[in-house]
Amino acid sequence: MKTDLFDGDHLLFAETVRGFVERHVVPKMEKWDSERLIDRDTWLAAGEQGLLGLSVPEEYGGPGETDYRFRVIVQSEIARVGAAALQSGFSTNDDIVLNYLLRHANSEQRARWLPGFVTGATIGAIAMTEPAAGSDLRAIRTTAVADGDTWVLNGSKTFITSGILADLVIVFAITDRAAGSRGFSLFVVEDGTPGFSRGRKLDKVGLHAQDTAELFFDNVRIPGANLLGELGQGFAYLMRSLPLERLGIGIAAQMSAEAVLAWTLDYVRERQAFGKSIGEFQGLGFTLAELQTAVEVSRAYMDRCVREYNAGELTAVDAAKAKLWATELQGKVIDAGVQMHGGYGYMMEYPVAKAYVDARIQRIYGGTNEIMKQIIHRDLLGR
Repeated sequence: MKTDLFDGDHLLFAETVRGFVERHVVPKMEKWDSERLIDRDTWLAAGEQGLLGLSVPEEYGGPGETDYRFRVIVQSEIARVGAAALQSGFSTNDDIVLNYLLRHANSEQRARWLPGFVTGATIGAIAMTEPAAGSDLRAIRTTAVADGDTWVLNGSKTFITSGILADLVIVFAITDRAAGSRGFSLFVVEDGTPGFSRGRKLDKVGLHAQDTAELFFDNVRIPGANLLGELGQGFAYLMRSLPLERLGIGIAAQMSAEAVLAWTLDYVRERQAFGKSIGEFQGLGFTLAELQTAVEVSRAYMDRCVREYNAGELTAVDAAKAKLWATELQGKVIDAGVQMHGGYGYMMEYPVAKAYVDARIQRIYGGTNEIMKQIIHRDLLGR
């Protein structure tokens, strides 16, 4: 069963994205992994092709396209070639950082920051996680203290996607310890601000080309104009934005599962053993039948979530379900794909092996899948 999510405009856009991927992504993937960084020229090329900042309003240089199906197209075409690190970087920029700016930035801030998200000149990061605070964001220790018309930021963050290249970072910090959930705020820290530094480029299991780093804030003075949204609303803003972040992770997982299953089907049709293709053996055949069914059923739910998001009706609980289900399925599909490739599945020159190490983080970031289950559980109990 094929998806019915897209219409003609989306399919035309897919051709543009596919061309970009063939010219600017596939030839560079090995180099990116080796250097553990995606070059800025790729971001600029994506901006030139109109693939970035789709939801930025026309007055700030964007197309003002709020139909999330176009973002799904970008995710899908990048997943086809296994460029999960680029997928992660683009998603962080468009589904997370840009989403916060569009929701909460004032007109002056929009004029300063939004145009670069369209051209690819601005790479953003979101700094929430800390060494002692992962999914439990209330446990963070980074503080912002008012000093006249500025704020003084102190603390550290870790596991920050695009942490090395980021031109601006949205930082989640405590502004009033006694105010509970209303004691957190968001600040935009720009590259070059005194006291803001980046630690080592973290050596991860997968997503090698995606620059992930530690960030440090040592008496960083932030102008009052860089407070994002209202004081004390940081935690509430995070809760409102998490559904899109988790939908994006779910979409990435779904597209990866579809791509890996297609690669695996191609392989088992060609690979011969005992005088026939290994895909003809019943054991493999039954597994493939189960996975194909699961992937198609999953796609139907993901498509529904996209439609719900477009209508402004996607709930945090349904987004949690999408993230939980799709990432777990991604893991099953990829694990089966590696097994069916045999020894070749363990070789990094095969895309299924790269997918194997790249996918593991999907069940961790954006809130661990255990947290997703807790969110769904609470909803079931009416809490």
